[in-house]
Amino acid sequence: MSLPEPWHHAVSPPLPGRPPKPRQRGLTMILDKGLGPAATADLLAVAAPCIDYWKLAFGTPACYPPAVLQEKVRRIRDAGIAVYPGGTFLEVALAQGRFAAFVAAARAVGFTHLEVSDGTVDMPPAVRRAVIRALLAEGFGVVSEVGKKHPADRVSTLRLHQQVLDDLEAGVEKVVVEARESGKGIVIYDEHGRIDEEELEALVRGLPDPYVLIFEAPHVHQQQDLILRFGPAVNLGNVQPADVLALEALRHGLRGDTLRAALLGRPDLRTVRFPQG
Repeated sequence: MSLPEPWHHAVSPPLPGRPPKPRQRGLTMILDKGLGPAATADLLAVAAPCIDYWKLAFGTPACYPPAVLQEKVRRIRDAGIAVYPGGTFLEVALAQGRFAAFVAAARAVGFTHLEVSDGTVDMPPAVRRAVIRALLAEGFGVVSEVGKKHPADRVSTLRLHQQVLDDLEAGVEKVVVEARESGKGIVIYDEHGRIDEEELEALVRGLPDPYVLIFEAPHVHQQQDLILRFGPAVNLGNVQPADVLALEALRHGLRGDTLRAALLGRPDLRTVRFPQG
């Protein structure tokens, strides 16, 4: 992916491999906890080409004025971005036995996708599979999420690995790896927010393609580490709206840490020289 004008002929991305839209790799999912109409319009104007999934966090869609929510979702959708509510919202509807009503409401709002998760509720595998297939039959794009939100409910990474495979077989587009907003003490992150090598390896080993995963990475150092491990085409989620362009710079090697990694293999570029003549 080349840089836009006027930079196209001035600078090449030091870290190549960022796919352009429409793409299946290098996806960025943002976590929106309540941007208003003006902030939404501003973010779209600045960063729409960088955003692939726009998640309205947890149950926040229920807290918007209805007309504001519909207009916001329309703008995001018109920008070519998949937009959906957090999976916790659907968990509530399922726990209350209101699946059909929830689907109808999501369609009325204009969501393109829905997320299936069991971060808080318990959902037997057969029910999870049935929910995914029912949403697909209703015409929604479906992403799923694996991992429990509370440390006391944590399940083994091997079980999550199997859940990823089951969800893919059921037809989801991508599987999101839970990290919450804290990014600490959950699935692939230790209590300090660092990547747990054994947990990461156990999760991705044997997958048909590691790029079926979207790693929630709310902190810059996590985004950086995952880019350095998997390359600029790694899928990242729970990105704060204010960090979208900073992440894009990381992906391209236009920020110090990923630039340094890119230059390690190019000692000829490490020392700059001013053109003569």
